[in-house]
Amino acid sequence: MKITLTQKNAPFHFEATDGKHSLTMDASEAIGGTDAGMRPMAVLLSSLGGCSSIDVISILEKQKQNITSFDVSMEAERAEAVPAVFTKILLTFTLNGEIDATKADRAVNLSMDKYCSVTKMLEPTVEITHAIILNGEKL
Repeated sequence: MKITLTQKNAPFHFEATDGKHSLTMDASEAIGGTDAGMRPMAVLLSSLGGCSSIDVISILEKQKQNITSFDVSMEAERAEAVPAVFTKILLTFTLNGEIDATKADRAVNLSMDKYCSVTKMLEPTVEITHAIILNGEKL
């Protein structure tokens, strides 16, 4: 895997690309950014959500579950000191459709405990927890 990061507008606006896809990042206005993209830590948090979501949806589709909507929200706490690393992350998976609760729970746990590479990279230093809301009910 190779990613190239290019400065777009001085001083902190960047575009990251893998050759096919791109995303923009920027610093906060408080330190001279222009708010033209996500902050790098937000991109990392989004990567965690994306990685686990791909796992969960893939597992449920293989189990012939009918997902009509899916989203995951991530809430993170950061250390007070520099570097302000993540200390805690809560992922809340919200699923709707004809989905067996046991299968939803198992899919999320398999992702978080076994398959999601981003989770595995972060968990040695970050407390990662999750919740599941299925058809409006918390599991």
